[in-house]
Amino acid sequence: MHRLAALTLCLALGACQSPNPYRAESAPLPPAPGAAGAVEPGVYPAAPRDYAGYRDWAWLDDRPPGGGAGLEAGQVQEALSAELDRRGLRPARPGAMADLRIAARLELEWRIRAYEDYYGSLAGYYGYGHYWDRYGAWGAVPIVRHYQEQVLVVHVELIDGADGQRVWSGSGEASVDDGRTGRAKALHQAARRALDGFPP
Repeated sequence: MHRLAALTLCLALGACQSPNPYRAESAPLPPAPGAAGAVEPGVYPAAPRDYAGYRDWAWLDDRPPGGGAGLEAGQVQEALSAELDRRGLRPARPGAMADLRIAARLELEWRIRAYEDYYGSLAGYYGYGHYWDRYGAWGAVPIVRHYQEQVLVVHVELIDGADGQRVWSGSGEASVDDGRTGRAKALHQAARRALDGFPP
């Protein structure tokens, strides 16, 4: 009995001295996003634009917009310059780097308008039996009419003069009346509406 206990104790001590077959191992952790130093675009919002810092402007690539729709190029440029001036933007000095570059174009388009016409529409009295006069009612059904209208459309893009990024764009339109005077008036209205939202 004593020999058996001593043999068991020796075996237990021998097992403690044998090397552990298990080793601690682990796969390397993947690198954290952006650890390489490059920031992914779109992860962080862009810094807000300081629209108050824009003071002057020039035409993009030194190419002013041309004429069209029976209007001369000078009329288009004058209308846009006046609207930019109303927003505190002055033409840049020749040779100076402008805060903003302006691109603009003029188009003539057609619009289909609709309106409800009650003149000549069906109307009449209706009622129930002998109570016609007492409970009668009048009703009208409108007629929807369509017509085409020609409009003058002005598209404007404002581009940062330093980084070349587009900072704002807008468009405006106005109906065109017959004659050069009516078109000139429509041009000024469309240019004003195109820049109505600037600065945002």
